[in-house]
Amino acid sequence: MIITDTHTHLYSEAFDTDRTEVIERAIAAGVTRFFIPAIDSSYTKDMYALERSYPNNMFLMMGVHPTHVKDNYLEELSHVKEQLQLRKFIAIGEIGIDLFWDQSMLKAQQDMFRAQIQLAKQYKLPIVIHCREAFDEVFDILEEEKGPDLFGIFHCFTGTLVQAHRAISYNMKLGIGGVVTFKNGKIDQFLNQIDLKHIVLETDAPYLSPVPYRGKRNESSYILNVLEKLSEIYGVSKNSIAEITTQNSKSVFKL
Repeated sequence: MIITDTHTHLYSEAFDTDRTEVIERAIAAGVTRFFIPAIDSSYTKDMYALERSYPNNMFLMMGVHPTHVKDNYLEELSHVKEQLQLRKFIAIGEIGIDLFWDQSMLKAQQDMFRAQIQLAKQYKLPIVIHCREAFDEVFDILEEEKGPDLFGIFHCFTGTLVQAHRAISYNMKLGIGGVVTFKNGKIDQFLNQIDLKHIVLETDAPYLSPVPYRGKRNESSYILNVLEKLSEIYGVSKNSIAEITTQNSKSVFKL
């Protein structure tokens, strides 16, 4: 059973004391492909080091996380452009809009989201979207940018069935992680109405641990709990979920 974690921050400081053990646990559990979203320029060296240690397992993205869009966002955008010129990446991400923590940077977040979508189109790459308390704002920009050259993953999808269908209409897969195991997560109530061809698995480690690890540090091996929950929701085997979602990830990331 080959399992793909389409979103994991394995370079995070949360893993500084046991990163190797965390990765080896995941690989032993069948998770052999890890897609690594960027946050900002301060993490680039750590991402590259992770890739050097596991060149056959780690697939790097480039981009600026919306909560890291600050007054220096044009410098951060320049860094993204420079890195894209230097080497290949698997996607532009994670990018988007987050109004949960701070609404004062909305205009800058919108500008960065658009600019990074344009870079994705230029390099023919998928985007990986972060959206928190900002579905309308994200959808407004996706509506502007929609077309055959816009595609990717709606990371950590937590919206409604209507919002799920709208995300899919913009050529997005839905990234499903630990939230699907939460009693108040709600997406488990309608997810079986979404064809599995639109779903990819993720952890967002070290964040959003699934039950029974909720509140603790997440890690990629815990994707097995997400897999088990999806098997229950869809009424198909864990092997089938793993196979379908891994194939979905290959179609998005062109592997």
